[in-house]
Amino acid sequence: MAHEKYGTCIAACNDCAMACSHCAAACLHEDDVKMMAACIALDMDCAAICQLAAAAMARDSANAPAICRLCAEICTACGTECAKHSHEHCQACAAACKQCAQACREMAA
Repeated sequence: MAHEKYGTCIAACNDCAMACSHCAAACLHEDDVKMMAACIALDMDCAAICQLAAAAMARDSANAPAICRLCAEICTACGTECAKHSHEHCQACAAACKQCAQACREMAA
């Protein structure tokens, strides 16, 4: 079954989507929200593509490899942005993004 074949990548995508959603919400409560705008925007894009990638793999979509390649690119960009910020939620998000990007690259290879 697809969800077993792609289990590691699906889990990484789900973990990343949750970390990104949490990061975006937490960023909205920071003192300088304007400074966090790029982080918030990337968090939202990353969470969405991670959810799409997980769903595509779960149904063994023929488009899953292409979606995962794009997911890896967006996760890398989000992780790079989050890593710039010292907030705990940003650092946790950066780590989840890095792990997801690696899992998606391996899946799509």
